[in-house]
Amino acid sequence: MELGLENKRVLVTGASRGIGAAIAKGFLIEKAKVCLVSRGSDDLFDIEKKLANQFGQESIFVSKCDCTQQKSLSELNIKIYNKWQGLDIVIANIGDGRSVHDVLPNDIYWKKTWNNNFESALYTARTFIPVLRESKGCLLFISSIAAMEAFGAPVDYSTAKTAVSALAKNMARKLAQEVRINVLAPGNIYFKGSSWDEKISQDAEMIKNMIDKTVPMKRFGTPEEVANGALFLCSDRAKFITGATMVVDGGQTVGIF
Repeated sequence: MELGLENKRVLVTGASRGIGAAIAKGFLIEKAKVCLVSRGSDDLFDIEKKLANQFGQESIFVSKCDCTQQKSLSELNIKIYNKWQGLDIVIANIGDGRSVHDVLPNDIYWKKTWNNNFESALYTARTFIPVLRESKGCLLFISSIAAMEAFGAPVDYSTAKTAVSALAKNMARKLAQEVRINVLAPGNIYFKGSSWDEKISQDAEMIKNMIDKTVPMKRFGTPEEVANGALFLCSDRAKFITGATMVVDGGQTVGIF
């Protein structure tokens, strides 16, 4: 199926591993130009080398950027403009769902989670919406099914992701004729170095039993399966879709909504 993504200028945040790296690779497969950003540099430059070997350096641009800081995003915006003179697609993928035991964590933990999961999305939107208005582009937030129902995820994380979904829907309504804005809500996605990787190392049998009981497909999803949804929502095939949430969860939310 032709997606119409060739030569699109794409920014993917949180792109050094997992879902972000899979989304970046997916766009490169579709012959888009991709800017990969991450807060840390080691993993980012490792993925740059791998992707450059496969797709060529001319389609790839990497930059270290802390998306929880408006100044860092503003500097990134200047770099992208100098290289590409704009963007067509922005994937806001920053987030951290690692658990804490307290139902209501102290201010230090709460603010860190809020900053990583909501303010990073807000600052990304604030920085790049003017750019996307010029190109009549697309903004996609990577949220979570934790934003949709109380599955037992940390309260601070679920609250922040719910705020991301509300931000996206309200922006989509107001900007419908200028920028398409959607949300992708993954369920339990496994990749090396993820929070699930850590939990499996601690009690693999317990995690297997939990997945078997709560996910009808009885398995974890993969970053590539999430990426497939992202590519569709940002493609010409989804031109009449805005303000929507696509769920990629193996049926976990079936029967709830």
